[in-house]
Amino acid sequence: MENATIQNVHHLLTTLSIILVIGTIVGKLANYFKIPDVVLYLLVGILIGPPGVGLVDIPVESTANQLILIMGASFLLFHGGIGVRISILKNVWITLTLLSTLAVFVMVAIVGYTAHLAFGIGMIYALLLAATIAPTDPATLVPIFLSVNVRERLAQTVISESAFNDATGAIVTFTLLEAITTGDFSLIPTIQKFLVMAGGGMIIGGLFGLLTGYLISNKSKDIFAEYAQVLTAPVIIASYMTAEHFGASGFMAVFIAGLVLGNLDEIGWTMKEKHHDEVHSFIHISSLLLRILIFVLLGTHVDLEMITKYFAPALVVVIVFMFVARPIAVLLCTLPDRKAKWSRNEILFMFWTRETGVIPAALVGMLIGTGVAHTDVISSVAFLAILLTLIIQASTTPLLARKLGLLEQNTQTLSDDLEK
Repeated sequence: MENATIQNVHHLLTTLSIILVIGTIVGKLANYFKIPDVVLYLLVGILIGPPGVGLVDIPVESTANQLILIMGASFLLFHGGIGVRISILKNVWITLTLLSTLAVFVMVAIVGYTAHLAFGIGMIYALLLAATIAPTDPATLVPIFLSVNVRERLAQTVISESAFNDATGAIVTFTLLEAITTGDFSLIPTIQKFLVMAGGGMIIGGLFGLLTGYLISNKSKDIFAEYAQVLTAPVIIASYMTAEHFGASGFMAVFIAGLVLGNLDEIGWTMKEKHHDEVHSFIHISSLLLRILIFVLLGTHVDLEMITKYFAPALVVVIVFMFVARPIAVLLCTLPDRKAKWSRNEILFMFWTRETGVIPAALVGMLIGTGVAHTDVISSVAFLAILLTLIIQASTTPLLARKLGLLEQNTQTLSDDLEK
C-alpha cells in the first residue's frame, strides 16, 4: 500500500501532467488566433481550478506552487536577459533608471491614495496595497515580446524595466510591512536596503554570468562548452539563491546573468554556434513549459468570491492604476530623457504595457503569511489587476503596436534572435 508521501507525489505528477497537456492545446489555440498565450492560460486556470470545476488544486502556500513561481519567473527573466542588447540599453539608460525607481514611487503614491479613498483603510495599508502591485511582470512581458516584432529598443526597455523594478517594488512593500509591524520607518536604512537588493543583485548576477561565459567560451578554450546547456539551469538557480542569501534581489541577479551571457561579444568572448544554439533551445523550451505552469496555476488561485466582494472599489483602484498612474509615471520618466528621443507613439505604447502577474501574486502570498491586516482587500485588488491587465492589455499589445506603427519590418523578432 502506498504511503502518504508517494500518494502526494503521484497526485502532483498527475496534476502537472494535466496542466501541461491542457496548456499545450491552449497554446496552440492562442497561436492560431494570434493572441498572447498567457491570457488563455490564466482563463483556463480559472476554469479547471477551484474557481471552476476543481480539476486542479495546488494551494498557493504549497512548496510545489512556490517552486514553480520562483523557477518560472527566474527562467523567463534569464530568457529575457539573453535577448537584451547592452548596446541598445546604453541609449535609454536614463529612462530605464527612472522607470525602475521613480515610476514605482509615483505609482505607489497615486494608487495608494486612491485605495485609501476607495476602501477607507489606513493610508499605510493603502500604500502597502499599491506597492504590492507596483512591479511590472516579466513573466508576461517576455513571452509577448518574443512573438511581437516591436521596435528593438522599445521592447528591450520595457523588458528591462520589468526586471529592474522588481527590486524596487519588493523593497517598498517590505519597508511598509516593517513600518506596520514595528511602528518604525527610517529613510537611510531603506535606501541602504535598496542599494543592497538592486546593486547586490546586479553584482552577483554579473559575476555568475561572467564565470559561466568564461567556462563555455573561447576565453577558456571552450573547456565546458559541451556542457553549456547543462550549466544553464544551475547558473539560474545559483544566481537566484546566492543573491537571496545575501539579501539581494534574486530576480535581478538572474536577469543580469542572462544579460551578461547574451552579450559576451561585447567583451570579445565567443561561443561555438552549435553550443550557442543548444543553450537557447534549452532556455526556450524550459521557459515555455514553466510559462504554462505559472499562468495556469495563477488562474487556479484567483479568488472570485473575494474579488466579487470588493469588486466596485477594487475596480476603481485598478482603473486608476492602469489609466492614470501608469501614464503619469511614464511621462515623468521619458520626457526628461532627451537622449532617447522617445516618440509620442512609443510613449503611448509604454502607457499600455503595464501587465501585472507573477511577482505581485508572490508578494500577496507573502503578505497573507504574515497575518497583516487588510490582506483580503490587498489580494482582491491584486488579482483583479492581474485579470484585467492580462486580459485587456496583454491581449491587445500586438494590435496596439501595429496601430501605432511600432512593428519593425524585415527584421527578426526577439525570439528569432534567441534561436540563432
